[in-house]
Amino acid sequence: MIRRKAPLGFLKRVFKRQKPHLRLKTSSDLLVHLNCLLFVHRLAEESRINACGSKCGIIKKEHVLAAAKVILKKSRG
Repeated sequence: MIRRKAPLGFLKRVFKRQKPHLRLKTSSDLLVHLNCLLFVHRLAEESRINACGSKCGIIKKEHVLAAAKVILKKSRG
């Protein structure tokens, strides 16, 4: 069980700085946090697959960048 809470103050502050005209519901910052966690999880999995594909035991910067390109391409459509 995860006991650490989402950084709500940080998320609200970032939203206000980037998009001050947005009016968000209180639960929307939790959804954004969940979306970020899912993205990091997918990135870690894809990076691990890239590292195993190149027969490397350590995930390197190149593996993460290649995985990010693949994940962002999939999310766009």
